[in-house]
Amino acid sequence: MFSAGLLRLFHHRLIKIFLTSIFALGLSACASFLPPEPTVTPTATSTPQPPTATPEPMALTVNGEGITVVEFNAEVQRYLTSQEGLGKTVSPEEASETVKEDLTAQLLLAQGARMEGFTLDEAGLQARMESLAAQVGGAESLSRWQSEHGYSELAFRSALKRAAESAWMRDKILAGVPSTVEQVHVQQILLYNQDTAQRFLTQLNGGADFDELALQADPITRGDLGWVPRGYLLEPKIEEAAFNLTIGEYSDVIATDVGFHILRILARDPERPLSPDAYLSLQELALQTWINAQRQQAEIVFIAE
Repeated sequence: MFSAGLLRLFHHRLIKIFLTSIFALGLSACASFLPPEPTVTPTATSTPQPPTATPEPMALTVNGEGITVVEFNAEVQRYLTSQEGLGKTVSPEEASETVKEDLTAQLLLAQGARMEGFTLDEAGLQARMESLAAQVGGAESLSRWQSEHGYSELAFRSALKRAAESAWMRDKILAGVPSTVEQVHVQQILLYNQDTAQRFLTQLNGGADFDELALQADPITRGDLGWVPRGYLLEPKIEEAAFNLTIGEYSDVIATDVGFHILRILARDPERPLSPDAYLSLQELALQTWINAQRQQAEIVFIAE
């Protein structure tokens, strides 16, 4: 059983899984993959070619790969509708920001997959389309679902392609997270008043028993945080202290937004299997770190409506 302070210290968000089935989640817009039409200069003996269609305006581009305004707005509307279905109220501005961040991440992941050599070709895309159609009762049912959710045929196929490529890259990143890492077994005294925390530290320095003081602060868990790896704790100051202490050593008072902590290390293991929750948290961290690094290098243009 965890204390409220512990719950606020640890990661408890699961990894956001990007689309592997557009039909299942009904979320994604179309990226524009079409190259510009070639221009032909008419000659005296040639038949003039029809004029090139005017390119659709883009709402978002990532390294030149874009989402049209029409498609982006449709995606925002789909997101708003989905939130309403969950009983949540989201402003159009919040929805726009969420969709922008999601599509940017998907485009970066899809581009990363192509750089790694994975591309969903036309045959693979068609196979996925046929599989989805079979799941929902045929091509007509799938076409009807697309229309009901604001997808054109091209938009749906492009979204499905991007989703498959981004999912491939996501899985590659997650698979790179080791399941066995260095961990420390941490116990804390968590208090919510600085003077009280300093008084506890004074008692410890005077020879008081850490377990007895931890019991006073938390009669349920005695402040036992269990085994934690690097990157699992939300507060960098707590993590730094935990991994710099020797076994049996306790820290000074550490102030965080949660309260005032005194840590003690009970044990250290250089190669300990991660708990399922810690493994998910480190996978999430790896995914977000990769996306953030790509953002720093990418050319991202968002044209707000």
